Amino acid sequence: MRDRKNVIELDGSLWFHRSDRKYLGEDRIRLLEMIDELGSITKAAKAVGISYKTAWDTVNLINNLAEKPLVDRLTGGKGGGGTSLTAAGKKIVTQYKTIQEEHRKFLDNLENRLGDTESLYQFLRRISMKVSARNTFTGTVTNITKGAVNAEVTLSLKGGVPLTAVITNGAIDNLGLKTGAEAYAIIKASSVIIGTDLHDAKLSARNIFCGTISTIIEGPVNTEVDVEIGGGNTVSAVITHDSAKRLELKVGGHACTLFKASSVIIGVS
Repeated sequence: MRDRKNVIELDGSLWFHRSDRKYLGEDRIRLLEMIDELGSITKAAKAVGISYKTAWDTVNLINNLAEKPLVDRLTGGKGGGGTSLTAAGKKIVTQYKTIQEEHRKFLDNLENRLGDTESLYQFLRRISMKVSARNTFTGTVTNITKGAVNAEVTLSLKGGVPLTAVITNGAIDNLGLKTGAEAYAIIKASSVIIGTDLHDAKLSARNIFCGTISTIIEGPVNTEVDVEIGGGNTVSAVITHDSAKRLELKVGGHACTLFKASSVIIGVS
């Protein structure tokens, strides 16, 4: 049985607009319904969980924007006054409910057409993460080697590209990392070194990815270099202008990116 928490369920909001301003939405329709049912702005406000003042401000806004007033304030009389919907208000509520029903049918039909949404859920979850680091990759944990204090974690990125990180044993336990689990690798662009012809070089850095330069952006201080390393993965580096000129980097040219395993931050959703 699939975990219902990981199933994409479509939802949406309906609003009526006038003059580029939101006029009626589900929350305001709910207020109108309670006014119609309870006959009191005070009781209606309490029923929808807003203050009396907010309720009246909302009612005034609705009446101001509507072609005809939707809410009528009753004063005096045997019952001491109250609040009710006008005929126009009742009509609007009925029309909104009709649209809402059709809207729900549309979403249900769309859910059926989408079918299994697990891959969509995984993608949306990944791109919703916000970090300041330029390099964020998703991969599968293929190996964990624990030492006395730290552990070496190997991720397989898209296209089978291997990436190595060194983190503490405590982090392994806190993140619940295990072989086969999905995890994120995060590397600051300033931690990435750019080089050329490093295929046969002997370096202590565990992560060396070579590929094609796709973008070079010169800023007021530094130069950003993006290198496509295969599998749909791109590594971004920020280096000095002098370094970029000395290496004679150009778009379409060959370059290698390297960073230490200790520069990699591992995260999970």
